[in-house]
Amino acid sequence: MRLHCIGETMKVIVDTNGNINGTLVLPVWQDSKSMAEGTEEGVHRSLKSQIELILSAGDFKGKSGTVMTLAGTEGGKAMLAGIGKQDEATLQSMRDAGAKVTASLKKIHGKTLTVKFAGVEVEHMGAFVEGMILRDYSYDKYKSKDDDESDSGEITAHVTCENEKTKELQHSAELSAAVATGVYLARDLGNAPPNDLYPMAYAQQAIEFGEKHDNVHVKVITYDEALSLGMGGLVGVGMGSARKPCMVIFEINGDKPGPSPCIVGKGITFDTGGISLKPPPSMDEMKYDMHGSATTFGVMQAIVASGHKDRVIGVACMAENMPSSNAQRPGDVIKTYSGKTVEVLNTDAEGRLVLADGLWYTGMKLNPSYIIDLATLTGACVVALGHEASGLWSNNDELLNNIKKAGEHCGEIAWPMPLFKAFEKEMTDSKIADVRNLGAGRWGGSNTAAAFLKQFVPNGKDSDEQIPWAHLDIAGTAWGAKTNKLVKTGATGIHVRTLHHLITGQ
Repeated sequence: MRLHCIGETMKVIVDTNGNINGTLVLPVWQDSKSMAEGTEEGVHRSLKSQIELILSAGDFKGKSGTVMTLAGTEGGKAMLAGIGKQDEATLQSMRDAGAKVTASLKKIHGKTLTVKFAGVEVEHMGAFVEGMILRDYSYDKYKSKDDDESDSGEITAHVTCENEKTKELQHSAELSAAVATGVYLARDLGNAPPNDLYPMAYAQQAIEFGEKHDNVHVKVITYDEALSLGMGGLVGVGMGSARKPCMVIFEINGDKPGPSPCIVGKGITFDTGGISLKPPPSMDEMKYDMHGSATTFGVMQAIVASGHKDRVIGVACMAENMPSSNAQRPGDVIKTYSGKTVEVLNTDAEGRLVLADGLWYTGMKLNPSYIIDLATLTGACVVALGHEASGLWSNNDELLNNIKKAGEHCGEIAWPMPLFKAFEKEMTDSKIADVRNLGAGRWGGSNTAAAFLKQFVPNGKDSDEQIPWAHLDIAGTAWGAKTNKLVKTGATGIHVRTLHHLITGQ
């Protein structure tokens, strides 16, 4: 019996036979002295002898994240993959171990692998395979191709385990591959150069996505429409650029009635800081300032690919923040879609302005059960949490806890941060407008930014309480996270998996 699962770049085949195709990948518990019972089937006696000799001598300890390649025997090639101590195994340690295998593949290993498990829990096997899939990503669209294409092509991984675990592992692998297509899309969008990925280019990709799927509807609010609707936040940020802003609304399974999850993303396709110009070093990284909208699009792709049947909404607030004679100035007062006015004290605090319109539009027009926004919003969040976690703020404890648990399950940590009344008071203390777009001082900058956003979450229908809302500041996790073993470099696709798990329960 052969059960097939196809990811975007890696093909996973869950097998119940013991044949070895290509290079053998053997996950090894730490301090194992021999091959696990059940993994010997199909392994040539010469290769088996070499593996047993290495393990019995302690030459390969099996520590998590270590690998050893064996080659040169008549029995074929093998890679030993350490998965750590059995009683300390976690989903994330297994993902990292699987990712290490993919990261370690060289030309010598070829493009066909056989991963043999025995005595490993299904959820841990699934996490190992998920790590292999997620690490099998590269962004080489703009690289010239060599004449020698022998190293090109997708990897095929045959995965074997005990017969009674095969069906469950197959489902896990299929789900991982489906969700990974959303992660890859988010990474592609995040890595794309800003001269090619600008607001309406993102919108065009969204339109094409909608045209491919009968259960997806995409609406684009253009610059002129945003002007007429009074979206002063979106318009103000993007009006200085020749590439005008827009808002993109995704609706999946729109025929299903009732309040639905809504994901809102900050999409600044390039952020110069505007008139409040950023310093030149590392400004090239400001192409990543649209990763909130990249994740939003990625979640939509993952939801469709995994076959979710309920209604889900995505909103991407797209703009390019450029200095020009028509750009927004420090000292301007703008009127947002909510009707609230904002004193613009710094044009580099722009993401919160586009989100202000996106949050209000979502709450008033799209019938959300809850709203989650994602934004590469503040450097202050990176100061607080480094690259290890996204900041998490919410007006609803249940939603906050659900996001936190989903993040922990997926190995994408979302760390709760405070929404003190003092922060809200600080942001509503403008002398000439309803709200200011910058705190009074440098302290708690990620908290005051979240407090600003909270001012633009409307109350629920026929309710005196705000719609449940959460804010994820992904400034430290959207790119450049060296400790994230699931991605080589560049955009991470952060929280596509978290939000898919939150929404679908899978």
